[in-house]
Amino acid sequence: MDQLIAALKGFFPEHLHPSIFMVGGMVRDVLLGVECQDVDLAAAVPVSELTTLGFRLVESKSTPNIYFRFKEPFGKIEVTWLPALDALPDDLSRRDFTVNAMAMSLDGQLVDPLHGQTDLKPRVLRCCSPTSLTDDPLRILRAFRFECEGWRLDGEAEAILKTREWSEELQRIPVERFSQEMLKAMAKADPSRFFRRMVEFGIGSNFLPEIFNMAQITAGPPQHHPEGDLLTHSLQVLERMTQLTPDTTARFCALFHDLGKLYTPPELHPKHHGHDALGSQQVPAFCKRLRLPVALQRALQATNKLHNSANRWEELRDSTKVRLALDAIKGGIQDFLPLQVAADFHATMPGWDVALEVARMNAAQLGIDPALLDNKEVPPEKLQQIIMQHRVAEFRKLVGA
Repeated sequence: MDQLIAALKGFFPEHLHPSIFMVGGMVRDVLLGVECQDVDLAAAVPVSELTTLGFRLVESKSTPNIYFRFKEPFGKIEVTWLPALDALPDDLSRRDFTVNAMAMSLDGQLVDPLHGQTDLKPRVLRCCSPTSLTDDPLRILRAFRFECEGWRLDGEAEAILKTREWSEELQRIPVERFSQEMLKAMAKADPSRFFRRMVEFGIGSNFLPEIFNMAQITAGPPQHHPEGDLLTHSLQVLERMTQLTPDTTARFCALFHDLGKLYTPPELHPKHHGHDALGSQQVPAFCKRLRLPVALQRALQATNKLHNSANRWEELRDSTKVRLALDAIKGGIQDFLPLQVAADFHATMPGWDVALEVARMNAAQLGIDPALLDNKEVPPEKLQQIIMQHRVAEFRKLVGA
């Protein structure tokens, strides 16, 4: 932190230091002694000073206008412009929670009009004003994300959440902003809390109705799923995956690996036959609605399609194991599919590394005659069969080695 502040002092001319403040989460992180994720500043300086330093104005309809530039070693620097120093307390009071409503000048002066420092140690999220959440309902989801790393909303904030209907306000939030908070939560120590809080307060069903619907669906036959409903099962799998890897894609796929169970006909309950294929079919529309990255869609589609077979790994034929490895590589889930099996089915996949090695081999490494590959008289289907036969033979050789 000292190095960061020293670097900021070196970047901004000395005569501006008393008028430039670190604000929001940056001050929170400085006081907690943790690494800052972003450089957020407020400055009561002439605009010409900012533009001379390379900042450009970024106008926004939903948040205050900021001045922005990218500069090493800071990365992104965002500056909220203030008309005068006495505007700073008012700016802080319009923020979300008291722990994010502190400022610190480059000279080290702390400005804490709402006593946010006292909420740091107990990790309490206290609203800056009675209208903090209604001013920007995304702050509710942001609070749920903060709770995934040990913060807790205070009783007054919880009462506000419980005493009104939020659907109309949440409808105004772009789905991209919801998805951003959700994926950030996935990277935290306890991502399942984000979704538990959504359900507890009935908030976010317009974005993610699947989470709410899961609670009404049986997870499977009681002898295999004593936890009961699909939501409980999915959150438990997410929690176990969280203990196994920090990979947010793996965690996201763990939560929604059984998406198809929401779409199996009731007459197929509680067994959900075919839910893997159903889930794979539903993933593109699901991810498109949430504006999720293509790579995440591909991984989730592969997880839905393959997890059921992967859970039965030791029962599979060798050719099916090799094909499963090929499909996992195609979906980008080869590194965490065994973790999915461990989190979901409490099982292992012995020989998975060998299957991946064989799946990655080219024709020459498999010992296939190049003339065969160039023979136009061999149908493509027959050629694929031959290649698979070579892969299976190689798999058996390596597994037995």
